[in-house]
Amino acid sequence: MSFIDSLIEKFHKSVFWGRIFHTLNYCLQNELKDCESVLDIGCGPSSPLQYCEWIKYSVGVEPFKPYLEESKKKKIHTKYLNKKIEELDFSPKSFDAVIMIEVLEHLPKKTGYEILKKAEKLARKKLIISTPNGFIKQPPVDKNLYQEHKSGYVISELAKLEFKCRGLAGLKFLRKPKNENDSMGEDLMVSLRFKPKIFWFAVATFSQIFTYFIPQLAFELFGVRRINQ
Repeated sequence: MSFIDSLIEKFHKSVFWGRIFHTLNYCLQNELKDCESVLDIGCGPSSPLQYCEWIKYSVGVEPFKPYLEESKKKKIHTKYLNKKIEELDFSPKSFDAVIMIEVLEHLPKKTGYEILKKAEKLARKKLIISTPNGFIKQPPVDKNLYQEHKSGYVISELAKLEFKCRGLAGLKFLRKPKNENDSMGEDLMVSLRFKPKIFWFAVATFSQIFTYFIPQLAFELFGVRRINQ
């Protein structure tokens, strides 16, 4: 990891800076502060749930085994399932929260709606998602066929599903789709459209101060649906 990458990683782990710039890590921590158990659907190799240290029990579900093994090495979750999302089978209200971080866009729209309905039934308190703002084309990366983007969601669509959305990752026009040679681990820098990337990363970061409140302009959407108990 380069010095710049290390610096950016520390920035996104920081609660202080996260509160100012509304990073994904901070938003997730804030929404899960009243939760003790979490189902992480499509957990990937490095779920931001790892920074929610108070979570007592979590299950990571991941169909791509190399990602699952990497997550296991980091000991992010209490339990792991190497399953497709469609194969999940839990009792209703099994978890305080169900999270789907960068998952919906990898599913056909019909499947995405079905999984959201299933996830809602499994959660006692809330359902949390993040997904690109609209359809962003992406081929498989990391030699993982599950990484291809197959659908896109906009705010009005998520609002009908009772999600309250905020914006993430700064202004949408500053970022571009990944190609098959990119890696999931390079999300923060590789998607920037312009060079020098460190400068435009700073621009995107500062724009996040207002795109959080104006999600229509943001590259990513962070949605929370509270479950009526």
